[in-house]
Amino acid sequence: MSEELVACHDCDLIHRIGGHAEGTSGRCSRCGALLFHAKRNSIERTLALTIAGVVLYLVANSLPFLSFDIQGRVTETTLVSGIRELWGENMFSLSGLVFLTAVLAPGAQLALLAYVLVPLYFGRMPWNLHLALRLLGWLQPWSMMEVFLIGILVALVKLGDMAEIVPGLAIWSLAVLIVVLAWATVSLDNRALWRRVPVAST
Repeated sequence: MSEELVACHDCDLIHRIGGHAEGTSGRCSRCGALLFHAKRNSIERTLALTIAGVVLYLVANSLPFLSFDIQGRVTETTLVSGIRELWGENMFSLSGLVFLTAVLAPGAQLALLAYVLVPLYFGRMPWNLHLALRLLGWLQPWSMMEVFLIGILVALVKLGDMAEIVPGLAIWSLAVLIVVLAWATVSLDNRALWRRVPVAST
C-alpha cells in the first residue's frame, strides 16, 4: 500500500499517511488540526458538474441575455454583442476585461477541468497533467462572472424607468453557472485526483 508524507498546516509535523477510504479524514497527532478530508466520489461529482457547466456556458454565450422594449421597439442583446458594443465605443480596456473575466477565463477553466477529468474517469493519464493543473489554478482568480452579473443587476435597476427589460435565458444560465463552477472547484479533491494517476499510467 502506497504512503505519502503530509505536513500539518498548523504545527508543521510530518505525518506518513497510508490508504484511506472516501469520506474519512485525518488529524494531526500533535495539535489535532485537520490534515485531510477524503471527499466521496470527487472525480465523478466534479466531472458531472463540469459537464453541466459546459452546457450552461454554451447557453449563456449563445442565447439572448436581455431584451429591451423601448416604445414598442424590442432590442435583444447577448454577452458577446455587449462586448462588441463596448469595443465599438472605444472602451477597449473594459471590453477586454469583460471578455477575459466573463467569457475566456470561465470557458478555459471548464475546458481544462474536462481535459483533466475525462481521461482520469476512464482510467487514462492526461497528457501534461502538471501543466494543465497549474493553468487551472492560475485561471480561477480571473473567472469573475459574479462581478459581471452584479453590474448587470445594477444596470437593470437604473434602466428600469426608461424601458421594459426582460431577462433572457442566458442571464439565468450565467447565474446557475456561477454556482456550478464554484461547486466544481470545491468538490475537486486533489489527493483523490493524484491517486488516479498511477492507475492511469500503468
